[in-house]
Amino acid sequence: MSNEDFPQEEYKYSWNPSSSMLLQDFLTKFKPSMVQNDGSKPWIWVRGSENPKSSQDYAEAYAEASELLKKVTEKVESIKNDESIPTRSNKKTGAKSKKEVREQVQAEATEQLKEIAIKHGYVCGKWLIFAAADKVDQIWSAIAKSLVSGPLHATPAYLAKVSTSPQHETPNAQHLICVYLPDVYDKASVTEVMKLLLRNHGVNLSGVKSDLYTHIGIDSKHPSGVPSTDLKNAFFAELNASKSLPKSEAAKATIVNASDCNDENTQSKDEVKPKPKPKPKLKRKMDDPFASEEEEDGTTKIVVGETKSKTKAKPKLKSKAAEDPFATDDEDNKIEQKIKRPAKLGTKRSQSPHGSDEGATNPKKKKVSKSD
Repeated sequence: MSNEDFPQEEYKYSWNPSSSMLLQDFLTKFKPSMVQNDGSKPWIWVRGSENPKSSQDYAEAYAEASELLKKVTEKVESIKNDESIPTRSNKKTGAKSKKEVREQVQAEATEQLKEIAIKHGYVCGKWLIFAAADKVDQIWSAIAKSLVSGPLHATPAYLAKVSTSPQHETPNAQHLICVYLPDVYDKASVTEVMKLLLRNHGVNLSGVKSDLYTHIGIDSKHPSGVPSTDLKNAFFAELNASKSLPKSEAAKATIVNASDCNDENTQSKDEVKPKPKPKPKLKRKMDDPFASEEEEDGTTKIVVGETKSKTKAKPKLKSKAAEDPFATDDEDNKIEQKIKRPAKLGTKRSQSPHGSDEGATNPKKKKVSKSD
């Protein structure tokens, strides 16, 4: 049985709450980008708390699962070599293709492995996270601190590890970080840890993998074709239905092989109801005073005698004769000028009975008596 999921106490690159070295000093001294794997130090470990199920013996689960995997591998190989199974499916005859037959066998194996794990209590596992070489130190340090005394510490997650650097330079090499859970079949706890990793750390999640799968040798290249992280689809199926991604999420976390996953306010497909798009308001022609205007609720409102012309009204001229509605602008100006113009000295003004200015500038003629 492999010990890669069980760090040894004497292992130099492992930290736990009882260690004499402070966590910050440990993370500074042993950075994954600086520690090279020579075959004896493939992982750096940090433990946040103890796994409540770690004391159990999983030998029986390992033996039973290994036997099942052997049979499944042989069956998948026989399907590949069976000429009676067509390469392509036939809808008329109902014949399944080689691929469909293999996938059916692999799906059945996944369910049987789950039953074995639950029966023997071997349900622990981990979230798989991939990090680029230039970012792994920062991501690993944040996850380790969170696991020991931060938000992750309040979740079921209890252990984490990160792969060290390859001994020989490898272009585009990535580091694998694993965050361990006591039960990978507990959907609520697995989703809780997933959402926190996305929201707080902006990581690349590949999927959830059972420790049983690791110990019997199931990986992405196993000849059985059984998906190594088959649990991933179960946890992302409902999340993919929701498309609301808050902008406040750190780093817009990317899900490897799983698209558009929410980090907050996750809802199932049945709970998500798309909001109806508001109908666009119809533009009313300016020259039609009886044009209809559509309201926000979809009803139509008839507007009579109203246009939306934005032409500015001419400013009104101030007039002293405003009380005369028939006065023209020229008459108003003349009246204003006459009021303001002073009368000439030495002249006497007389008004005709009709209000005219006759004799305003001519002196009165001397009256002649009858006797003259």
